[in-house]
Amino acid sequence: MWHFTFPWLEFLVLSCAALVSVACATPYLLALNSRAFKQAQERLRRPLWVLLLLQGAQSAALLVVVIGLGLPIAHHLGLGAPLLEGLLAGRSVTAQAEALIGPALLLGLGPAALLLGVEILVFWPRLPEAMRTALPIPPLWKRFLACFYGGIAEELICRLFLLSLFAWLLAFIWRLPGGEPAPGAFWLAAVMAALLFGLGHLPATAALTRLTPLLIGRAMLLNGVAGVAFAYLYWRYGLEAAMLGHFCADLVFHILGDSIAKLLRAARVEKPPALLS
Repeated sequence: MWHFTFPWLEFLVLSCAALVSVACATPYLLALNSRAFKQAQERLRRPLWVLLLLQGAQSAALLVVVIGLGLPIAHHLGLGAPLLEGLLAGRSVTAQAEALIGPALLLGLGPAALLLGVEILVFWPRLPEAMRTALPIPPLWKRFLACFYGGIAEELICRLFLLSLFAWLLAFIWRLPGGEPAPGAFWLAAVMAALLFGLGHLPATAALTRLTPLLIGRAMLLNGVAGVAFAYLYWRYGLEAAMLGHFCADLVFHILGDSIAKLLRAARVEKPPALLS
């Protein structure tokens, strides 16, 4: 029997964090999709602030639903946000926080640096021209703020909700004697959530160019490997560790990676046309 009292205070705190992350992502999205926003203004005949408010409200509503559904499932599996839960219960969480910082930094920065190297050396030379030159690179401060969206909102969606949901469903057919998901079920759920997150990036790519096996594989690899690392942090240390790891990984991609992309674009422009690849 599933006996559960809904954690309203935890839900409220996580919902507020989600709203902050949506606000942080807005300048980045506006810079990235300025043309689309301008076309929407002309089509709908509404000022920009109205469109941004509507988009933000839609994202916030989705996140609130995700948190409301994900928390009960996660708690049922013994998962969740242990630091936040400890603080709300009045317990000291210093030792827990210190224990998760190292693994979160390692599994956030390490895989991201490796994947960035693969992106530069393997994928970048083979990307369609539209992706190498047409996609705007927002200013540094906007890219930094966007990292909070990845660390908070995307972890709420992918780990708190999707991974917990898949693990709970798989536990009906693949569980330990005590009823909890078998380790294999958890890892399968982790891969499923990571791959689904990677698929979620494809519509934005399809808006720029025709999807190819290379582009689909790129999205699966870049998001899948990091997603599995965040899943381990979620399982072993809790949601806060996954959030920190994701935030650090986004720093590598958005700050370092986009800065390198700017340099590569500038190098291509400076070369004589005959030497351009």
